[in-house]
This record gives sequence, structure tokens and C-alpha cells, in this order.
Amino acid sequence: MQDSKNPSIHRGTSRRRFVQDAALLALSASPVAALAAKGASEEVTFADGPRPLVKYPGKRPMIRVHTRPPHLETPFGVFNEGPITPNDAFFVRYHLANFPLSIDPQTYRLSVKGHVKNQLALSLAELKSLAEPVELVAVNQCSGNSRGFSSPRVFGAQLANGAMGNARWVGVPLRKVLDKAGINAGAKQVTFNGLDAPVLPTTPDFRKALEIDHAMQDEPMLAWGMNGHDLPFLNGYPIRLVVPGYFGTYWVKHLSEIEVLDHEFEGHDAFFMTKGYRVPDNECQCVAPGTAPSSTRPITTLAVRSFITSVQGGAVLRRGKKVELKGIAFDGGSGIKQVEVSTDGGQSWNAANLGQDLGRFSFREWRAPVSFDRKGRAMLMVRATNNKGESQPTTASWNPAGYRRNVIESVSVTIA
Repeated sequence: MQDSKNPSIHRGTSRRRFVQDAALLALSASPVAALAAKGASEEVTFADGPRPLVKYPGKRPMIRVHTRPPHLETPFGVFNEGPITPNDAFFVRYHLANFPLSIDPQTYRLSVKGHVKNQLALSLAELKSLAEPVELVAVNQCSGNSRGFSSPRVFGAQLANGAMGNARWVGVPLRKVLDKAGINAGAKQVTFNGLDAPVLPTTPDFRKALEIDHAMQDEPMLAWGMNGHDLPFLNGYPIRLVVPGYFGTYWVKHLSEIEVLDHEFEGHDAFFMTKGYRVPDNECQCVAPGTAPSSTRPITTLAVRSFITSVQGGAVLRRGKKVELKGIAFDGGSGIKQVEVSTDGGQSWNAANLGQDLGRFSFREWRAPVSFDRKGRAMLMVRATNNKGESQPTTASWNPAGYRRNVIESVSVTIA
């Protein structure tokens, strides 16, 4: 693990590494790369066709969702390796096709401007020496994770359950940067922009905003470290915004600009706040399938979720032989209180044993020994309850964007 006491570690990463990777990344971002897949797949085929495994720079074979810009999903079996998602298997999501292929760490600058006393242009070295580095374990989950299971189907990337990951992030609290700039009275929001950009002038830039009170809390951070190493290039090198408990849409990669506003973020470049990434404005953030909400609000916090990771659908288990089920659970930051499993399709539930607590924003591993008395089909199910008393519903709610799915997950197996 990276020594958070020494922010200079990995500072010597050379530009050459990224220039060398640029040609591979450019090739991987082309339609040709999609055809260069190994022929393997995640064995989930949605309406938009097969999902091959492809190899990108710095990544093991990942599920290709889109090619340009890169959109890669983590093969679900990775989540059975442990509560921390390896860097080379962490999912990748870009919105704009004009993304950087190389970044020189020596000339990189982070701009801080707007409704502040002092406008800043921080180098990596200045940012790393600004305050004592902090470390936080947190889940980054795409808003549309599991969208491919929506019924009726919805528009958007047809994702299975792999657009999520859990990592140890190292960086400085966002508020330390804002303190250095000096926020003027009347500040309302803080916006964030990365080095990716639209191809066409009519396409809005990808910018996100946090309320000023949220931005000044302890949790949001500017991270340069991930699981003891520099951020992988495809996960936001050299700096990304980390917003624990919030969906990944706020975790801006290749962060280049922070702007403090004395008004609500609006206009052409506020599209991904005012038009995109919005959910129905009600308690369940859902509407009747096939209908449209009367009003919406920006998506924000993660819902409670849990998964079985040790057994895949269609697996054959032996009657009378004890099996240890294993999985993960998480929520938006209250922490997991309990995980229960069912081996009879939800007729009865038994408590699982919770693993090490890595923090309230992290995956929480769980384990449960089970056995089966009779042959035939069996439905394994898992549900989690967080410290607020929230749990997963038995039926999936629906919204037009396929966001924030958190239904009780089930795995069908055969007992032989």
C-alpha cells in the first residue's frame, strides 16, 4: 500500500509511460480493437449483442460495452477475489470521445477559479504538499450499473453488474484546496471539469456540481493514489474527484478545473446536471414501468445492494455437501448492519457472517455456510440491511434511465 505520509511516492512517473501507452489506447479506442477480442465473453447477452472481453492498456481482459469512448465493465468473478477491486480490473466509463491519450505530470495544472479570493493553478507537487494525505476506502458505482436487467428495457449502455468497484483512494480533502483558494461569501456550488472534451461544439462538456456545503465536508477528495499506486490512466490519472457515497457520475476523471459559483450551475455545459443523470423526484426515485416522471432531480447517493459472488447462475451444487456462500454488500455511507441469505427462493432467511469493516463507504464481505437436502432447482438469494434500516426490495423499481437498481439479487442453481 502506498505510504500516505509521503506524497512524493510515485511522483517520478514519466511522461514516456503515457506516450508509449497512447498508441495502444488509440488503437483500443477504435472499432478495430472491438474485433480483436479473444472470443471470450461474460456470458450475458443483452439486446445490443454479445459482450466480448477486450484488452486495453493497463487492464486485464474487460467486458467491452462501448468502444469510442472506452466503456469497460468488470467481469463479475473479480468481485469474489476480495473486497478491494484490483486496478487492472476496475471498470472504465467515459462520456466524451475526445479524451486524453497522454498527460505530462510535469506540466499538468489544476485550475481553481470563480467565486474565490485567490485563483490557483496547482501543479501535482503543489497539490500533494498542500495537506497531509488521507486514505479512504470507497465504492465507485456507475449510475446505470445493472441497467441491462431493466424491464421494460430502457435506453442507455446495457450494463450487467460489473460497472462498480471498491478501492483505497489516497489524496487530499477537496476542502483543503477550496480553503487555499479562499471561498467568498455567497458561494452556492462547486463545479468540476476534466481533460476529456466534446468532439462537436454542439455537444455539452461533461461537468458536474456539488453543493458548497457538501464540497466542504471531510469526505470529498482529490485522489492521485488508488490501491497503493498512481491512478491508472483510464481511471483518471493524474487526479480524479472522489465523492464517497455518491454515484460515479460525480467522480470526474483527469480533473483539470474547479470553479466556485455564487449561483446555481446552469446553461449548455450544465447538461449532465440539469438534463442528464436525473431520477424521479419522489421517495423511491421510480415511476410505473413505461411512464415518465412529472419531475426529476439529480441522482446522488448509492442505494443498499448485495451480491452473491462465489456461485454463478447455472452452477451445479451437491446435495448434502456444505457450501460456503460468499459475497459483498454496500450502501451510500451509513454502513452495512446485516446480510441475510435464502436457499429456498425467499421463504426463509438466515444471517450471514460479516467480514472486515473497511469503512462505511466500502464493500463489506459476507460469508454463509449452506447445505441442501434435496435434488432439483434451488434459488439462492441475498439481501442487505444498512444502519438506517434500509434493505433491498423483493421486486425491482423502474425509472426511464435504468438508474439506481437495488433489488434482492438471486442466483438459480441445480442441486445434484
